[in-house]
Amino acid sequence: MGMEYAGWVEPGGYDRVVFRGDPAVHDGAPPQFLAFWVSAGRVLAGMNVNVWDVQDDIQALVRAGWAGREVDLGRLADPSVPLRALVP
Repeated sequence: MGMEYAGWVEPGGYDRVVFRGDPAVHDGAPPQFLAFWVSAGRVLAGMNVNVWDVQDDIQALVRAGWAGREVDLGRLADPSVPLRALVP
């Protein structure tokens, strides 16, 4: 299993966690998903688990969130929407 995390959020410092993909284990296969800690529509932190080559986009979303930019949470959760399309 591999995992990368970007950003920082204190306990209780977020409204919700938005998942992209399925964090559950199925038939013994490791999970593959992204998770984003969000406050007021802003991405404050993000994590990729067994999904590769997305850390640059996650970091861009986190930087944008800390700069006050909001993201559409429905699109953030939708794996068919490229992360790059969400980066302002």
